[in-house]
Amino acid sequence: MSSQAKLEVLTPKNSQLIIIDHQPQMAFGVQSMDRQAMKNNVIGLAKAARIFDVPTTITTVESETFSGFTYPELLDVFPEKKTLERTSMNSWDDQKVRDALAANGRKKVIVAGLWTEVCNTTFALCAMLEGNYEIYMVADASGGTTKDAHDYAMQRMVQAGVVPVTWQQVLLEWQRDWKNRDTYDAVMKVAKEHSGAYGMGVDYAYTMVHKAAQRTQTQHESLAPVHAAVIER
Repeated sequence: MSSQAKLEVLTPKNSQLIIIDHQPQMAFGVQSMDRQAMKNNVIGLAKAARIFDVPTTITTVESETFSGFTYPELLDVFPEKKTLERTSMNSWDDQKVRDALAANGRKKVIVAGLWTEVCNTTFALCAMLEGNYEIYMVADASGGTTKDAHDYAMQRMVQAGVVPVTWQQVLLEWQRDWKNRDTYDAVMKVAKEHSGAYGMGVDYAYTMVHKAAQRTQTQHESLAPVHAAVIER
């Protein structure tokens, strides 16, 4: 993969998402960040992919014998999507996963998975080496068994050419311009639900600056200037 390709920003047309092993038993082992925050982040990322119609693959490992089923809140985002079950810790080893990625026809693959040091790392290295994919690792929608495990795995992947990102960064990179009204309202909804202080700031600006509570849903005005009033903390 040319290094120049990584200078291209993510768009809904040039990227795809894979969510790897976001299952209860895998989440139980996460010690690198708050588990509820991680779950919030991956669901926010999934909703972002849904808004922008970004092809999404959900894969699981040993659901019935060890890991449990994908979070129901995550499955609710894609109610029509079938999860791809595997036995290997490395998703790249599974032909169904490779076929799904290839069918989407996009070389920029955004990854959120558990655990960072095992499932994420092996998939990323093999996908780059054998599949010529460009990998964007969502650090705050992934987790490791310790902070060191997560951090050193991220460092190893970055050294190999993986691009580290955060879920909100991906959301806003896909939106790109606040004049893109088709996705604006949905993006703001995700921000309010999942973006913590930023979402609180959006709520404040809507109600206190733009007096949103005084308008009905059918009287929606352009709220793009809200971003001049909201400071992310």
